[in-house]
Amino acid sequence: MLLSAVIITYNEEKNIARCIESLNAVADEIIVVDSFSSDRTKEICSNYPNTKFFEQKWLGYSQQKNYANSLASYDYILSIDADEAVSEELKQSINNIDFHPNVFYSVNRLTNYCGKWIRHCGWYPDSRIRIFHKSVKWSGDFVHETLLLPDNAEINRLEGNLLHYSFYSTSEHIKRIDKYSTLSAKECFVKGKKINLLGLLIKPSWKFIRDYFFKLGFLDGFAGYQVCKISAFATFLKYTKLREYYREKK
Repeated sequence: MLLSAVIITYNEEKNIARCIESLNAVADEIIVVDSFSSDRTKEICSNYPNTKFFEQKWLGYSQQKNYANSLASYDYILSIDADEAVSEELKQSINNIDFHPNVFYSVNRLTNYCGKWIRHCGWYPDSRIRIFHKSVKWSGDFVHETLLLPDNAEINRLEGNLLHYSFYSTSEHIKRIDKYSTLSAKECFVKGKKINLLGLLIKPSWKFIRDYFFKLGFLDGFAGYQVCKISAFATFLKYTKLREYYREKK
């Protein structure tokens, strides 16, 4: 069965070549939908004959992905981010799939953080559905886009890891959480969720304790400590921004 790999991009010159090259053994075509990058993303993609490059003004995560999927020539989609790559074991698993419209395939995502593979901290296995029939749509207005699965959906997990090259520096991590905490706070605000001062104090602390101790983040060394500490800070930022939205509303 033929498979279309679909990627949405914006300023991904660091990652896109690695992503595309990892797909050559599993995808029959590669679709890249770019939000008018200002770096070399478009130039790099042009070096790969099996890659079809499109430009589309940003529509939001779900709508951008749905638009990208609509450009695929084949019935089955492999949805992958530009900062991800398919491992050798996962390539074998994908090539052995017996496709069926109601069967969805999930993968374990292993994250590389500043050069260190993170196997704890709540970051692994980080199972995500990434292979599905083209008719299935993404939903979600903010940062947490999800697939709208049919009632009779069957989920099979594939062997092998999807390699996620997340952050190359601490500064990059901090910049990212500032962006995503804003989106998450807006999502909470639209849904009417609130947080009191006690919750604002407790939730970030519990986030660190859970990820570092109960989810064994300490086994990832200093990188694990850093991941858990910044993740806790991200929780603090999200709820602080949520309180700001309610103050502005008043």
